Amino acid sequence: MVRKLQTLIEKEIMALDLSRAPRELYDPVSYMMSMGGKRIRPLLCLLSYNLFNDHIGKEILLPAVGLEIFHGFTLVHDDVMDHAPVRRGYDTVHKKWNTNVAMLSGDVMCIMAYRYLCEAAPRYLGDILQLFGTTAAQVCEGQQFDMNYEYLAYIEEKEYLQMIELKTAVLLAASAQIGAIAGGATAQDVQRMYEFGRCLGMAFQIQDDLLDAYGDSSTFGKTIGGDIITNKKTFLLVHALKKAEGAQKDKLEYWLDNNEAAPEDKINNILEIYKELNICEQAGKAIDHYFRQAGKELAAVALADERKEELRNFACHLINRKK
Repeated sequence: MVRKLQTLIEKEIMALDLSRAPRELYDPVSYMMSMGGKRIRPLLCLLSYNLFNDHIGKEILLPAVGLEIFHGFTLVHDDVMDHAPVRRGYDTVHKKWNTNVAMLSGDVMCIMAYRYLCEAAPRYLGDILQLFGTTAAQVCEGQQFDMNYEYLAYIEEKEYLQMIELKTAVLLAASAQIGAIAGGATAQDVQRMYEFGRCLGMAFQIQDDLLDAYGDSSTFGKTIGGDIITNKKTFLLVHALKKAEGAQKDKLEYWLDNNEAAPEDKINNILEIYKELNICEQAGKAIDHYFRQAGKELAAVALADERKEELRNFACHLINRKK
């Protein structure tokens, strides 16, 4: 089922009308959307929909693609703010063109996303647009928190969790909930699907933090250790700052403050501290906690267990990924 849905999603993405002028506006959109990616958000939307409705038509497929377009918009803008050179193994839009082109192309992607969401069935359109509008604002709030935290030496775990919930988890939550709404689910199951997506999103982001530090750049699609180089407040760094004491804390603060060191030296030394503090083990426990919570929410949906198997397998694959 997942492969079938992926094919449907890719077909709609390939059919996007991006051949218009000015080319400088639409070529970067085409470039970004053609990079591929896991298509997690539209897949989650369609799999959620499929729990309650077997027929996948344009009234759900196009909104699902709209979610992917919106996600693409956030990546284009995030890459500008993070000065990231690589996305999914390709030059980022601002590096290939320039910052102004990236910002404006990202803007038009956000507008396109709303247009695609508007293809939802009329009886569900109001609820879907209200949810999407709230979610879009929350994603921006999460990004602002992320940028604010760059200038703070230390943040609490609860601040980190709030940030990733807004920046990452709420869009996965909305994707699952939009699928449930469009599929005709009950109000209770609609809310359960939101919580399922939110908990899955929390686990997904902590896993992403791990992969940034320990993944393989040939499969991860981003520069490994990029978060370490920029002192980004990841689950790993937040917990290392909380646990480190004495000489260990001094060493960690030295490498965080050292802007002259070779990137590989900084990465290797901070990874050594993470190892000493068992940070990977803590991250694994947090991932497992949120994944179990997601499973409980899915189990509570008032449908036969066999109907949930595809979505359950998709969630397992997502959390066990290596890229």
